[in-house]
Amino acid sequence: MLRSRLAPLSLFAVAQRANSVKNRFVIPITKRYFYNKNGLDQSRIPKTHLKSYGQPTPFTHPNLMKLGEVTPGFSAADYERRRSTLMSSLPNGSTVVSLGYGLRYMTNNIFYPFHQNTDFWYLSGFNEPDAAMVLQKDDSERGYRQIMFVLPKSPSAELWDGPRTGIEGAKELFGADEAYENTRFMPFMKKILSESKHIFMDCPKLPTLLTEPKLIETGLKLQTILPLSKIVQELRMIKSPSEIEAMKESGVISSKAFIEAMKWTQPGFTEAQLWAKFEYETRMRGSSVLAYVPVIGGGPNALSMHYVRNDMELKDGDLVLVDCGGEYKGYASDITRTWPVNGKFSQPQKELYQAVLNVNKACIKLCTESSNLSLHGIHSESIKLMKQELKKIGFNMNTWDIEKVLYPHHVGHYLGLDVHDLHDLDRSRKLKENMVITIEPGLYVPYDNKFPKQYQGIGIRIEDNVVIKRDVPYVLTAPAPKEIADIEFCCQNNK
Repeated sequence: MLRSRLAPLSLFAVAQRANSVKNRFVIPITKRYFYNKNGLDQSRIPKTHLKSYGQPTPFTHPNLMKLGEVTPGFSAADYERRRSTLMSSLPNGSTVVSLGYGLRYMTNNIFYPFHQNTDFWYLSGFNEPDAAMVLQKDDSERGYRQIMFVLPKSPSAELWDGPRTGIEGAKELFGADEAYENTRFMPFMKKILSESKHIFMDCPKLPTLLTEPKLIETGLKLQTILPLSKIVQELRMIKSPSEIEAMKESGVISSKAFIEAMKWTQPGFTEAQLWAKFEYETRMRGSSVLAYVPVIGGGPNALSMHYVRNDMELKDGDLVLVDCGGEYKGYASDITRTWPVNGKFSQPQKELYQAVLNVNKACIKLCTESSNLSLHGIHSESIKLMKQELKKIGFNMNTWDIEKVLYPHHVGHYLGLDVHDLHDLDRSRKLKENMVITIEPGLYVPYDNKFPKQYQGIGIRIEDNVVIKRDVPYVLTAPAPKEIADIEFCCQNNK
């Protein structure tokens, strides 16, 4: 990988380079590829490169986006509606400050792929690092003033790091009334702190434009600043039709990847290779990235809930538990399936798997508004159901054994822009139509003789993504096989 800075130079050489850079002309990124000594040859520039932005737009990515969309699948009206709903819920004199993330680094100047703060993304759609957005409630027809702070256009920086949307682009594409270079954010922030009646913002632990976080931390403690994220998460709780559509597509993409992964699996391959196969299949179908580090647990590795080393060989006669999902249009899928490495369940594997599957299917039926249950309520039902299923196949255990050993995790969580979505909202609220949740019962039988010997060392989880509906839930991940006959058929038909 090229570095944007040369190896250490002498002080004299540094001074020489600085002087030459200062005085030379740097050709803008949209011109560099098509520049000649007679000037810019407009006729040779593809339509997708006439203007440059730091993320997909309908002009640069017509294969991904329609005119009027700010991000793939989401229009300017969608984002305007979110901001308007937020601001109308706040008292007069309110100022909202939403911070985007900066780059995060693996080591030295080797960075991780950028992933935006999802609250900031939800309100703005802006997907470049080192940005912030301020919304100030006022008496205008719009109801608020939108100010953005972004990285400016810079031919020298874009030579290395690629296009930026810049200040004018923030106004043109993202609805900002005003936009400024991000270096002006902290002076503006101090002005807000001294002048605003009500301030709503968070102090993220990850890198942002906030260079003096103690100011905000103190304000949050004294309640002169109120937290923003919980208010935004309330808006994110009920998914819009556009969000449901994106999550349907995300679920189908990952489900099809599971089919291909099942067909491909065989003894002798490694967990790492199965990880690579899954990532390949999701990205080939349109996912931008895996939504999280996957669990690929062969044999007893499946006994660890979040086993992510994924570095062992898959053995004949074992099951493999795969918890994996792609991200599509910003929305995560989160699926778990468990299948035999050799394509055929043994009798004990089949019995334990069917017990988990029965609980999974029974809990999905409860994912309706008319059931009047919360996620905690469904979890309580799943414990009762699991106890019944285990007794049928000869387990003699108490509630402690089920909740602390055999089935130690919750039945599900909220899902959306984040895999574990809405982290500040508890799971005790009643489920409402168009919430999206996971249902993921599991069993993990340790090598302990208090449990039947034939089931020891087996870990099984079956996880689906479900849209809450009034009377009949919608399963986003239905295409991913989970019936025993379907899994065995899939595994044994790898052509």
